[in-house]
Amino acid sequence: MQMNSSVYGMGLNCVDRRAISGLPSVTPMACTLNDVWRRFQSLGPGRRTLAVVLLAICAIPLAAGIPKTQKHERRHEIDHLEEVWRQAMLKDDTTAMSSLLADDYMAITPSGTLQTKDEALANLHRVHFTTLEIWDRKVRFYGTTALVTSTADVQATTPDGDIAGSYRYTRVYVEGPPGVWKIVSFEANKILAPGDRKQEASAPIH
Repeated sequence: MQMNSSVYGMGLNCVDRRAISGLPSVTPMACTLNDVWRRFQSLGPGRRTLAVVLLAICAIPLAAGIPKTQKHERRHEIDHLEEVWRQAMLKDDTTAMSSLLADDYMAITPSGTLQTKDEALANLHRVHFTTLEIWDRKVRFYGTTALVTSTADVQATTPDGDIAGSYRYTRVYVEGPPGVWKIVSFEANKILAPGDRKQEASAPIH
């Protein structure tokens, strides 16, 4: 099928003529987006449609999805941050915790209260953990958002008394610059043993 040369003329230096004449190349060429846009606007409606189709075909390999190696790297980043969080809780490390939490961080504690970043950092010194074991972690990615669900076995002391039990929590990370994740949301619920009377649980983790 013969294509009109004005369609190919859109790219000018963006076209690699060493292979099939007129097909866009993945090889970087000396071309600006402004040049391409001006040539695109100069085309008629039918030719614009054809140009869009050609560009879409060339873009399919780039939009096929995140490579497996990149997915593993992102999962490794979240696993690492989860361990940084756990260590910060065990060591009452407000500096490390502050670096993890977004400025607009908001948590829902097991008692149902809302907790801001400043409140979470202040509460860090009120709860002293002797045990904080994490298991059954699942991490799911939605673009630049990572959703973590996990279970924590907890033993700790607070001004109101000792705490022990298992908690199921959800934590949400959002990626700003590539590789920089911040916790924006957290929610924890105590796992009640069979026969336990349902009551409001204390808030040992945040």
